[in-house]
Amino acid sequence: MPFDRTTIQRAAAILAGAGVYVGTSSWKYDGWFDQLYTSARYEYRGKVAKTRFERECLSEYAEVFKTVCVDAAYYTFPRREYLEGMAAQVPDDFRFAFKVTDEITVRKFPKLDRFGVRAGKPNENFLNADLFATAFLTTCEHIRPHVGLLMFEFSRFWPSDYEHGRDFVADLDKFFDKLPKGWPYGIEMRNSHWLREEYFGCLARHGVTHVFNSWDAMPPVGEQMALPGSRTNPALVAARFLLKPGRRYEEAVKAFQPYNKTQEVYPDARKAGAALIQEATKFPDRKTFIYVNNRLEGNALATIAAMLSADE
Repeated sequence: MPFDRTTIQRAAAILAGAGVYVGTSSWKYDGWFDQLYTSARYEYRGKVAKTRFERECLSEYAEVFKTVCVDAAYYTFPRREYLEGMAAQVPDDFRFAFKVTDEITVRKFPKLDRFGVRAGKPNENFLNADLFATAFLTTCEHIRPHVGLLMFEFSRFWPSDYEHGRDFVADLDKFFDKLPKGWPYGIEMRNSHWLREEYFGCLARHGVTHVFNSWDAMPPVGEQMALPGSRTNPALVAARFLLKPGRRYEEAVKAFQPYNKTQEVYPDARKAGAALIQEATKFPDRKTFIYVNNRLEGNALATIAAMLSADE
């Protein structure tokens, strides 16, 4: 399904008016020129200026879509100037989803260079409610009307992290007991066998939504949607279509760059996305957030167009 800017712009506005927000995971992709972005807006001396594009393209993105997932917040606590700068580029009815900084969600730091001397060591700030409130929520307060979802993304836990899923659920329960209320919280889980009654029940008690996610070792979104109790917050539903199950992230990056066209259609994801949109229209008091990544099929814009077309 090709991406038609005007058609998607109209559809996204109508859906947002009904509480359904459909957008992409991140937005600074030059592979989207001549689809979503207009190269002339960012040219300097006849060439696209990369710094200008990355600094200003959110404004053009927001002319079409009403939401975006901010992945950058996962790597460092967001600064007030950064958030206010983004908010200044979007209209009042635009909503951001933020991935909560990994300082809160990583139990043991991966052995990656960016973690320096902490690589491979336990994280003393894992599920630190006070740190999250002061370093993350306090900053988000400055653009609170634009905040649609605050998502805690947990990478896959191993037996050395938690022997049993119930132990993680118990820690979650304590964590959410301490958090300020009234924010739109969500959890993205990567341990498929933990998607059980006790996990969904914990989220439901705290009004936290389970974020349906398409990922390497996770069941398809459609299967997650069918699990009893998976709508843990009747007023908030969220989904992220990131990878086709069974595919490694690095493989998708290599195969799909520069993300300017669909490389491989994943029908189940398109069907699940359309089903979430259709379901949302039956609940006028619900907010639904759906995000699509380029690594799912090769071009998130075309995938969204297909989901919206299937919903008609």
